[in-house]
Amino acid sequence: MSPRLPGIGEWYRLSGGELLEVVALDELDGTIEVQYFDGTVEELDLDDWRAQRTCGAIAEAEAPEDWSGSVDIEPEDGRAEADPIGDDLRLRADRLDDLDLFE
Repeated sequence: MSPRLPGIGEWYRLSGGELLEVVALDELDGTIEVQYFDGTVEELDLDDWRAQRTCGAIAEAEAPEDWSGSVDIEPEDGRAEADPIGDDLRLRADRLDDLDLFE
């Protein structure tokens, strides 16, 4: 029997001890996207995932108590280090204030 498909947000541990979280699953494309605890994102083939689960190279794991390592959150203020909707976006939007869309 083949292992069940992982759910998004589920955590696993590689046989070497490295933690990873499933962040996306595309059954049509046959891929699983995982993010390692250090923040690295990787796309895996669904058949490879199943084979590694069957042989025990990838095992279910509990989410770490301090999961902030994978998302780069600053503990003091809770803001991500790279804020894509931060000041840079507001500065770019401000430059469009004088644009007349009906000219």
